[in-house]
Amino acid sequence: MTKKAFESIAQGLQEAIELNQGKTVTTRTHRPTAEINVAQLRAKLGLTQLEFATKFCISLGTLRHWERGDRKPRGAALALLQVVAKEPQAVLRALS
Repeated sequence: MTKKAFESIAQGLQEAIELNQGKTVTTRTHRPTAEINVAQLRAKLGLTQLEFATKFCISLGTLRHWERGDRKPRGAALALLQVVAKEPQAVLRALS
């Protein structure tokens, strides 16, 4: 491990400790701002709900909730869907 890598890890651990203690920690977060219409994205790809869920490792129940509007994709799922919307073939290649 390089000294730079060690220092980066040590800094991250220190920030985690401070955050856990309730201290303010300066962080950067990257959140997609565009909402995803999952049903429209699935239709654009020409996939059934089962095919879409299977190809992108999403539970069928979760996909149905998103499409009905009961829930919205968040976190890593939202990031994945953003990439699928922009580069579906790249994601399919990476997952196969």
